[in-house]
Amino acid sequence: MTMVRVGVVGVGHLGFHHARNYSAMAEVQLAGVVDTDEKNRVKASDAFTVPGFSEVKTLLEVGVDAVSVVTPTVAHHDVVLELLQAGVHVLVEKPIATSLREAETMATVAQAHDCILQVGHIERFNGAVMALLGAIKRPRFIECHRLSPFPMRGTDVSVVLDLMIHDLDIVIALDPSEVVSIDAVGVPVFAAQEDIANVRLRFASGCVANLTSSRVSLERMRKIRIFEDNAYVSTDYSAQEVLVYRKKPGPIPAGVNPMEFIEIEPLPVVKDEPLKLELESFIACVREGKRPVVAAEDGVKALRLAEAIVANIREHT
Repeated sequence: MTMVRVGVVGVGHLGFHHARNYSAMAEVQLAGVVDTDEKNRVKASDAFTVPGFSEVKTLLEVGVDAVSVVTPTVAHHDVVLELLQAGVHVLVEKPIATSLREAETMATVAQAHDCILQVGHIERFNGAVMALLGAIKRPRFIECHRLSPFPMRGTDVSVVLDLMIHDLDIVIALDPSEVVSIDAVGVPVFAAQEDIANVRLRFASGCVANLTSSRVSLERMRKIRIFEDNAYVSTDYSAQEVLVYRKKPGPIPAGVNPMEFIEIEPLPVVKDEPLKLELESFIACVREGKRPVVAAEDGVKALRLAEAIVANIREHT
């Protein structure tokens, strides 16, 4: 496959940027966009000089090899199944679905039709996260903060599925051992479901992870801190920076401030637009038939843990 024909279903705020990136890629043709909202559809159609459709079936009629699904989460299951059953490769934004049953069905259908189903956990393509995942060997404690003002979108699901799920995916990648305990709390503020949530996870490895997510904060924060033996790693997603604080080798002389024996090393980070890297990776997987960085089963794992956290919150409410 040389030229890959792609489409985008859902061209609101984020979907528009999917279309923008695809339209700029070499040997990729943006064949059309789909949105039930006429304003969104016309805006994207005019911006990228492509046909705009109100239904997925019309996009399928013009012919596509791969599609980004950037609709509200509640529509993921039906839209993705329609595309997979037509033999189209799919990148679906996170969370993969609104329920574990839907997610597992989507993964099964993708496998049955020999289609790639990639899940849009975009932080995996953040340069800082890529550097972090390559540097951490055995985390002992992980702390994540993901805070933002009220987004006016994505509020059809709990903040656990809206925001925290990004960090859950990364934490699972850092420590793939079984989660043996969950202690969570969350409250709704503006939306019908949780807008603020905190969870403490304990893994079979002994690692403990503490995650906080809020979509009602005045300031934005996207950070992860990790403790390893003799090292502390601080990552700022937004700035795409990773700093490693490590004890210098050898004994500390008597009378010397121990803090003088801490060396700070910034990790090299390749900075680029994470969405661009994510979509380029997806297209490469379509061309080469290889497993995505975040495959359907990874999306299912993150959703399974997110659902367990939401259940724990509501059990104690």
